[in-house]
Amino acid sequence: MPPTDNDTRPFRGLMATGLNNVFLSLERLAGGLTTALMALFCLAALAAVLLTSLAGVGLLLLPVALRLVSTVADRERQRLSRWGVPVPLPAEADHPSGPVEALRALVHRVRVRRDLAWLSCHSTLGLLTGLLGVLLPIIAVRDSTFPLWWWLLPPEAAGASIGVPVHNWSTALAVGLLGVAWGALVFGAEPTLARLQSWPGRRLLGLHPQELLTERITALTATRAAALQSHTAELRRIERSLHDGAQSRLVAVIIQLGAARRALRADPRRADAAVEQAQSTAEDALAELRGLIRGILPPALENHDLEGALGALAQGCSAPCTVECAELGPLASSIEVTAYFSVAEAVTNVTRHSGAEQARIRVTRAGEKLYVHIHDTGRGGADERAGSGLASIRRRVEAHDGVLTVDSPVGGPTDIGLELPCGS
Repeated sequence: MPPTDNDTRPFRGLMATGLNNVFLSLERLAGGLTTALMALFCLAALAAVLLTSLAGVGLLLLPVALRLVSTVADRERQRLSRWGVPVPLPAEADHPSGPVEALRALVHRVRVRRDLAWLSCHSTLGLLTGLLGVLLPIIAVRDSTFPLWWWLLPPEAAGASIGVPVHNWSTALAVGLLGVAWGALVFGAEPTLARLQSWPGRRLLGLHPQELLTERITALTATRAAALQSHTAELRRIERSLHDGAQSRLVAVIIQLGAARRALRADPRRADAAVEQAQSTAEDALAELRGLIRGILPPALENHDLEGALGALAQGCSAPCTVECAELGPLASSIEVTAYFSVAEAVTNVTRHSGAEQARIRVTRAGEKLYVHIHDTGRGGADERAGSGLASIRRRVEAHDGVLTVDSPVGGPTDIGLELPCGS
């Protein structure tokens, strides 16, 4: 019984995946071969500079040589970042400007030493794996097609890629079978060669733990400074609201009650009007105080969970807005408040600026991360620098070591994503 289409579908999928892996690996190996040749040239130039430095001549060229090393290493970082985990470029971009500074960097700077170690590995191992990775497919194609054209060659030039001479059809067919074996080797070896070629770069060109710590401290300092600045601005806003609003109204209540007390002795009818005015002013002050308290800690979070609070926000949106909230488990109050105010700011933007016909809020939790996604079908073009409230959201999120992503092309739609740590 002949195989059906359903029977051959897994085999065809496996072949397609294998071919895709081979082509991707070949592309990576070819790119690595290019940087390996650059590394070999750079290593030779650096060796010449160091040798001539013994006579004092090469010292003047040492800063240029180290800058060349850094350029080639950065090229490899960019190449590796196109596949797999990105390899970030170093934050410090300063290069030694003089021979003494270059010697000091060569001895004491961790990044320079790691770049030099990568240079040595990639100019040897990277070059070898790159050559093998590029030549193996060529050899496989050459030998597997050899029976089709071997008879066109002169008798003394006909032979397999490994040097075996061919003088008849049986030997030519054997070379073709050898080409099939080379092809099978390509399927298995190309991805392994690509990983082997990139291993020194991922190991040596990534950030050193000391650099990671420095970068982490810098990021924490910046986010904490932004959080402190935001907190100070919030305190000033509350102070202004209390001073200019509720406090002035309460002073007016005291004055009006004093006037009512004096009028009570002279004209009780005037006293009744003064008391009524004082009551109205006190009610206004109370409403303003309630609004101020609502801005500090929303009552919706006090009375409901995060899902209920976000549902109340969705009801106030100008466009039909749905809320999808998975099981979140216990959350810190600061994380709930940050998520609530971030969504509130985003919903306000939808109402004021987007002209959206539909919006959606989705909240999920995966392990120690809380994910909030706000989508609207509006006109897009949201810009943090344009005062749309996104900068305020970013400050709130980054104060908790979270991540904010904004995708809002002109013409829409707009997608805002929040990632907040919520580990207990």
